[in-house]
Amino acid sequence: MKCGKQAGNIINILLYKGGERGPRSDNMPSLPMLLLLLFLIQLRPVKPQGYDRNIFILAGQSNMAGRGGVVNDTATGVTTWDGVVPPQCHSNPSILKLDAHLAWVEAREPLHADIDYKKTNGVGPGMAFANSVLEKHPEFGVIGLVPCAIGGTTISEWERGRELYSETIKRAKASVRDGGTIRGLLWYQGETDTVNLHDAQLYQRRLHKFFLDVRDDLQFPLLPIIQVALASGSGPYIEIVRQAQLGTDLLNLRTVDAHGLPLQPDGLHLSTPAQAHLGQMMADAFLQFVPTSNINYNLSPIRNEAIRLYNCAFCVYKLPLFITLPSILHKSFL
Repeated sequence: MKCGKQAGNIINILLYKGGERGPRSDNMPSLPMLLLLLFLIQLRPVKPQGYDRNIFILAGQSNMAGRGGVVNDTATGVTTWDGVVPPQCHSNPSILKLDAHLAWVEAREPLHADIDYKKTNGVGPGMAFANSVLEKHPEFGVIGLVPCAIGGTTISEWERGRELYSETIKRAKASVRDGGTIRGLLWYQGETDTVNLHDAQLYQRRLHKFFLDVRDDLQFPLLPIIQVALASGSGPYIEIVRQAQLGTDLLNLRTVDAHGLPLQPDGLHLSTPAQAHLGQMMADAFLQFVPTSNINYNLSPIRNEAIRLYNCAFCVYKLPLFITLPSILHKSFL
């Protein structure tokens, strides 16, 4: 009670020039003192919406985009998705995705439907990954998925300067404009590079450069990367590409081996249960980066541009008031 009374006295002193209400009968506080209180209340900037969003980039080809549950009618040649979503891949209000229009929406399968739109999409590893992270660490916070995978692509199509690479970097940067931190890259690609011996032999060098280029363009030298070693391939050189993936050695890179996971009847794409299991494997690999003592850590060595611009605007707005306030207060006490 004593503390509350003292606080009230301090407010009265601030509002009424030392506690004296003067000859005015309306007992209204002075304008300068109201300005001072307003300044003090708003002094600390508020974090923009989405600041605590944990963002993951999903890139690669069809098995990352998701073909789980996609069936081909051999009579008509039409592919359709069976619509089956396992519990591990269900939607969750704490899991968002950046859609094709760069807007955040609640994520749901098929995650890449509006990104890899020329193909029939089904279940991929993304939703199972996000759900598994939240299941094992409920305090992790909101997860934002950024789908970028396109089916049938080679590693050379993901080179810096080409359309797929540029679009991925564009979407990654757009994902942090209103807050959030990029936590990692989920990468599953290489099936198409098993067709040609030359491409298979160059795969490791191209993959290594791709990872370094992404880190460089996102200004994140130690960006955590979870890559998948192939379960299948479109050609005979699967083992060359697999060894290239398993032999790629970078800091903060984890490789999850999909070898032996169940495939669709086409022998190329992972089945729905396999995708759900793969997502959980990728989550386990990512969580190796997460300190158990503090889940809400900042993996990025730099604060995102949205926060920097927000604080800059805050300072520009408040500085004139801060400069002129002393003279206003001085005159009010004369």
